[in-house]
Amino acid sequence: MRTVEEHQAIVAALFAEPRPVTVPAAAALGRVLADDVVAGVTLPGFDNSAMDGYAVIASDIAHATETDPVILPVAEDIPAGRTDQLTLSPATAHRIMTGAPVPAGADAVIQVELTDGGVSEVRISAPVPAGAAIRAAGSDIGSGTRALSSGRVLHAPQLGLLAALGIAEVAVFAPLRVLVLSTGSELVPAGTPLQYGQIYESNGAMLTAAAIEAGAISEQVHFVPDDVDQFRARLDEYVDGADGTAVDLIITSGGVSAGAYEVVKDALVGHGVEFTKVAMQPGMPQGCGTYTSSGGTAVPIITLPGNPVSAQVSFEVFVRPALRAAMGLPASRRTTTASVTEPITSPRGKRQFRRGELTIADGVTSVRPIGPPGSHHLAFMASANALLDIAADTDRVETGADVEVLILEDS
Repeated sequence: MRTVEEHQAIVAALFAEPRPVTVPAAAALGRVLADDVVAGVTLPGFDNSAMDGYAVIASDIAHATETDPVILPVAEDIPAGRTDQLTLSPATAHRIMTGAPVPAGADAVIQVELTDGGVSEVRISAPVPAGAAIRAAGSDIGSGTRALSSGRVLHAPQLGLLAALGIAEVAVFAPLRVLVLSTGSELVPAGTPLQYGQIYESNGAMLTAAAIEAGAISEQVHFVPDDVDQFRARLDEYVDGADGTAVDLIITSGGVSAGAYEVVKDALVGHGVEFTKVAMQPGMPQGCGTYTSSGGTAVPIITLPGNPVSAQVSFEVFVRPALRAAMGLPASRRTTTASVTEPITSPRGKRQFRRGELTIADGVTSVRPIGPPGSHHLAFMASANALLDIAADTDRVETGADVEVLILEDS
C-alpha cells in the first residue's frame, strides 16, 4: 500500500501551476494576487480634515481659553466633496467637515467641540498645535509605491484599498472548475420517497460544497448510474461540453473498491487512471490520474471512496491541499497539538484520521474523539471540528497523550 504522503504527492502532481487572469476588482474576493499592485494615486490625495471643526491658522488661536476665547469670522463652509480650491486668510476660519479638503494657508483644524459651533463667526476656547486634525496628502500611501504584494489573499480590507486607489481590474490566480460525480443506482435525490435498498445521495452535495469552500467553482452531476457505458458517456458529455466551459478537475465518489459493481474502476482502468490502496483509515481505496475523453480532452480526475466519511476525509487529506495550491491559495489547514480526553485504539500500519472536538480552556488544548472510526458515521463527521491524525506506527493513544490535530473550522 502507498503511504499517505506518497499519494498526496501523486495527487499534487496532477495539477498545473496557478494560472493568472484579470478580473474586476469587485469580483476578486477570496482570490490570490498574481502580481504586485502599485498605487497610481496618493492616499489621501489632498490634505483633508480628520474631524468636523474649523480650519484655522494655529498661531491665530494660540492664546484662546474658555474665559478668553478667540473670536474669528467664518469666511467659508467646506463640506466633503467641495472641489474648488480655497485659501484661508489670516485671522479668519473656515467651517470644515470630516474628509473635506483643507484650504491653502490653514495649518490646523480645531474640533467643533472646542468652539461654540458658530456659523458667521466662531468662538474658540482652546489652542491646537500646527498640524492638528489634518490628514496629510500621501500619509497613507504614496503614488508609485507597492500597495499589495503578489500572493496576498484578497479579503474585504484589500478590496477596500483597491477601490480607494481607483483600481478597477486586478490580476489574480484563476479559480479551478471542479466537476463532482457520485455513482450508485441506489442513490435518490432528497425529497423523494425511499424504496427499500435506496439511500439519499449525500457525497455529491458534500464534496461540491467542500470544493467551493476550498475556493473552487464546483458543479455536481447527479446520479450517474452503475453502468460503465453510461458513466463514460456522462463524463464525456461534461468534459467535451458544447458550452465551452473548461473543467479543471473531476472528482468522483464510490465505485473504486474491490466489489463486483465498481463502475468507476471498471470505466477508468486503462483510461489513464490508476487505482490503489493507501495505508490510512478511513479512505483506503483511492484512485487518480488523467482522463482523456472521447473528444480528446484530458482532465485530471481523482476517484474517492463511496462511504461518506471516507470521501470527506480523503478530500481533506488529498484533494483540498493540492486544489488550493493550484489556485495560489495557502494549501494547508491549520494544525495543532492537543491532549486526548480518552484512550484511542488505531490499526497499526495505517494512519488513522479520527473525528474530534477540539477545545481550548484555561490555556489547555484538548481533543475529544467523536464516535467510532467507522466510515459511514456521517453524523459524527458533521459534529467534528477537527481530525485527529494518528501515526501509522501507533496502535494506542492513552488519555492525556498529545496527538496532531487538523483543524477543520476557522472559528
